Amino acid sequence: MAEAMWYVVHTYSGYENKVKANIEKTIENNKHLAEQILEVRVPMQDVVEMKNGARKTVQKKMFPGYVLLNMEMNDDTWYVVRNTRGVTGFVGPGSKPVPLTEAEMKPLGIKTENVSIDFVEGDSIAVVAGVWKDTVGVVQKLDYGKQTATINVELFGRETPVEISFAEVRKL
Repeated sequence: MAEAMWYVVHTYSGYENKVKANIEKTIENNKHLAEQILEVRVPMQDVVEMKNGARKTVQKKMFPGYVLLNMEMNDDTWYVVRNTRGVTGFVGPGSKPVPLTEAEMKPLGIKTENVSIDFVEGDSIAVVAGVWKDTVGVVQKLDYGKQTATINVELFGRETPVEISFAEVRKL
């Protein structure tokens, strides 16, 4: 099996979120693609705008017209992505997609190094950073591609699944 790498897909301007949703829906419907297309991203950045004398922070697309994909490149994944509505093609010479290099990914905040973890599904963990700090939960799912753990947290008297970065948790 090939290694998953980050690729860039060109889309119609304004269709970035629709393309992301369409690819994620395709992955959801075809379970075999879930192991091959790991993540779909529309990179965003916070921008401060002045409107009527008031400062307002809004999120804008870093690269309008482009979507990032963390995937294993093969005929199936290429076909699925290339034939998604709104996609005009992969970035690369001709029809050959070229993966992003480590240097190109670093400014985007994409981590490539793997964090080693000492817990598995079913273990109790404590959140040590972020919004859910000091929360305890049971690991329901691990996503090594995104480097996140899904835990159940009690919210308003109900068990609610929350996705937490590996870096923000430790085993109890």
